[in-house]
Amino acid sequence: RMHVLSPQNPDITITDNVLHFRAQGHGAKGDNIYEFEIEFLEPVEPKPVCRVTQRQLNITVQKKESNWWERLTKQEKRPLFLAPDFDRWLDESDAEMELKEKEEEKINKMKIESRVPKDPFKHLKKGYLIMYNLVQFLGFSWIFVNMTVRLFILGKDSFYDTFHTISDMMYFCQTLALMEIMNSLIGLVRSPLIPAVVQVFGRNFVLFVILGSLEEMQSKPVVFFVFYFWSITELFRYPYYMLSCIGIEWKPLTWLRYTVWIPLYPLGGLAEAVCIVQSIPIFSETGKFSLGLPNPLNVTIQFPFVLQIYLIALFLGIFVNFRHLYKQRKQHLGPKKRKMK
Repeated sequence: RMHVLSPQNPDITITDNVLHFRAQGHGAKGDNIYEFEIEFLEPVEPKPVCRVTQRQLNITVQKKESNWWERLTKQEKRPLFLAPDFDRWLDESDAEMELKEKEEEKINKMKIESRVPKDPFKHLKKGYLIMYNLVQFLGFSWIFVNMTVRLFILGKDSFYDTFHTISDMMYFCQTLALMEIMNSLIGLVRSPLIPAVVQVFGRNFVLFVILGSLEEMQSKPVVFFVFYFWSITELFRYPYYMLSCIGIEWKPLTWLRYTVWIPLYPLGGLAEAVCIVQSIPIFSETGKFSLGLPNPLNVTIQFPFVLQIYLIALFLGIFVNFRHLYKQRKQHLGPKKRKMK
């Protein structure tokens, strides 16, 4: 460590194990050119690291081999301008202790790693999750692009035949989505089970029971909005999970994944609710899915009544998932996350 104030353009090189220093600065001899040479006891790396502050100049030189030196310089008598920094000084026993601690730390780390059982199906599971998320992303992308193109070409007319053009792909994607419940159930993903069940069963109830069983519902404009809100949400969710499987985080995608749902989730829930409300008179008229119990009870369970109960459950489900997604958003985009960036 050289106590040279305000050194200007220091020239520091190491050749043949000798450190050469030359700099203009203010020191013991006033404003002057200061220079010295140090020949080290053992080989050092030829690239020193220099840090200049207002008070002093620090030069860090790395040993080629991490072992104990009897002294710093090759000459036995230490140069007058060299003084030990006792804050950083280590004697031989300290140095050995430090090396021993590092070795023990390495051994402990290896022991801990060896205790963790290696999963023989790790790559298979990862491959399955990547493929699942990729297929779902492609499916919902097809739905979104198809609906958007039809909207531009046909305008409002595209509202009335959405079901007939999109339903096959939506049936495929939403049936496949049942795997999300299975993935959570067997611990393949860390997502909690309840939000997955609420979303998958809620959507499939609307798709298969309300729209799939009533032809009168299939030509209604509300179908367009239900399908559109569902597909936009999934355009960001599935690629986010797919990249997570391979340890990649793309910040704009993370932000979209945990932000887009804020307007789309309530809008999707509202569209589903409108769908159910519009179907109640049709179910009342046709008596479809209403159960008549045998006498003497003589009680009929009207399906429209079940749908009214389901409407309450739908909004409770939206609240459960909204809360879950809001917590996730705070975890991924909260202040702690921002500080780390």
